[in-house]
Amino acid sequence: MCICVNCHYVDRCVTYHAVEKQHQQPHLTENPNFEPNQPSINVNIRPDGAVIEMEWDVVGCDSFLREDGKWAKLRPGEAVPT
Repeated sequence: MCICVNCHYVDRCVTYHAVEKQHQQPHLTENPNFEPNQPSINVNIRPDGAVIEMEWDVVGCDSFLREDGKWAKLRPGEAVPT
């Protein structure tokens, strides 16, 4: 699971913006302005027949500032990304 969903900076972060793009998900912001320090991204690659699925998750970041439920507050009623 991406730690970004519980990060204070999720709606401003350029790394999370890139993860949203890879997952073809709507962006929390079109113009992120926060450059995190040392984000670590785990990419899981799974073949699914003729298609290769890739799942990107930020698993570490020196800028991570815990704010439980931040993503859910920004998108009330939507399923939190896993």
